[in-house]
Amino acid sequence: MLITVSGPPGSGKSTNAVQLADALGLGHVSGGDIFREMAAERDMTPVEFNEFAEEDPQIDRDLDRRLREIAVERDDVVLESRLAGWLAAEHADFRFWFDAPLSVRAERIAEREAKGVDRARTETKRREASERKRYREYYEIDIEDLSIYDAAYNTARWGPERFLDVLVATVEAYDPADDEGKSPVEGVVYDF
Repeated sequence: MLITVSGPPGSGKSTNAVQLADALGLGHVSGGDIFREMAAERDMTPVEFNEFAEEDPQIDRDLDRRLREIAVERDDVVLESRLAGWLAAEHADFRFWFDAPLSVRAERIAEREAKGVDRARTETKRREASERKRYREYYEIDIEDLSIYDAAYNTARWGPERFLDVLVATVEAYDPADDEGKSPVEGVVYDF
C-alpha cells in the first residue's frame, strides 16, 4: 500500500504521517525532511532555501524526482510532501490532503521552530507563494486544486489521537471491490 500525505506548512503532515505509518506498519518518507537537510547543507533556513530554489530549478527537480521514484518503486510506505499526491499519481492507493487555518499553522510552526507567531505567519505566506509559483512553472501543478485527493481534512478539528483514529478508519474501511475509481492525475509534466 502507498499512502500520500500532502498539505501546506504547519498542517500536521509530518506528525500525522509518522503516526499513520506506525499504526499501519508502513515505512515513512518525508520530503520536508529531505528539503530541510538540503537547506541546512547550504546553511539556509527553509524560507531562504525556498526562495533560492526559485533561482535554481534543479533543487526542486532533484527532490521531486527522488519522491516520484519512491512512489513508483516502493510499496508499504506513507510518502509525505507538499506534492506527494501529485508525484505519486496513479501509484498511490490513498492521497490525503491536510490543512488548517493559517493562524493555527503559524502557531504550530512558531512552537516547532521557537519563533514568534507573527514571524511564522509571514514566513509561511512567503514560502507558500514561492512554492505555488514553482509548482505551476515546473510541472503545471495548481497546488490549490484538491480534486486529486481521496480525502481532505482540516487537522485543527481533531486532537492528534482522534485524528489518527479517523485516518486509520478511513484506510481500513477501504474495499477494492467497492472502488469506483480514484481521481486521475492529469496534465502534470514530470520534467525532472
